[in-house]
Amino acid sequence: MKMNDITASVIESFSQTEDPRLKAIMSSLVKHLHAFAQDVKLTEAEWFRGIEFLTAVGQKCTNKRQEFILLSDVLGLSMMTVALNNERPDGCTESTVFGPFYVDDAPHYENGDDVSNGASGQACLVHGTVKNSDGQPVSNATIDVWQADDEGFYDVQKENLNHAQARGVLHSKVDGSFDFKSIVAEAYPIPMDGPVGTMLEATLRSPWRPAHLHFMIKADGYETLITHVFKKGDAYLQLDPVFGVKDSLIADWVNGEDGLTTLNFDFVLNAAN
Repeated sequence: MKMNDITASVIESFSQTEDPRLKAIMSSLVKHLHAFAQDVKLTEAEWFRGIEFLTAVGQKCTNKRQEFILLSDVLGLSMMTVALNNERPDGCTESTVFGPFYVDDAPHYENGDDVSNGASGQACLVHGTVKNSDGQPVSNATIDVWQADDEGFYDVQKENLNHAQARGVLHSKVDGSFDFKSIVAEAYPIPMDGPVGTMLEATLRSPWRPAHLHFMIKADGYETLITHVFKKGDAYLQLDPVFGVKDSLIADWVNGEDGLTTLNFDFVLNAAN
């Protein structure tokens, strides 16, 4: 059977698929996978190595670490899907990658509380507002925040830690404002102890992410916002291995005369259709 006949036969095998979207996705996936194999003249040995790599990625996944998300991130696929699905009007806060270290059972805090909960790092005060595109405050928005400590580790990466650190959930006030204490964000390398790290080493890519703070903001009547705030002046802003940096998301961590570092960032949500 000729190569083009193989591709056509596989695509034809999806002809009875009832879900038109599933049929379109599977057909296009086969078309492009086969074209990739032909383009690079993929050998059987190389394909078996690829299968071993993907198997290792799956084996590295746990309930606290998602190596497949990390792989998607470093291949730029995560940011591509973000770009495809998060076009917003000018003035709305831009989205970026979710990352592999979000957890859905983070502790809840009141405004003004310290979400670092013992994480190592320089103390920091974070405050800002949540508004809509008309400049009106969005009250009672749910704000998930999470970050690494000054050693570059998220709490879920620490085997002997039995409580959450540097992550939490709070809500915007009536005027849309919020504030909490945490630690200053620092640059860190993505995990290099798995197959994704091996791939980065083999391709001579930097694993260092610029310093950032994760946010996920939800409110009734608005699109969910998943984003980062990046530290201005960070050495790795142009080298982010997951391609997540956007100019509008870069902000100053300001060192005050009282020795306290402050981050101020205002978020603008887009109304849901």
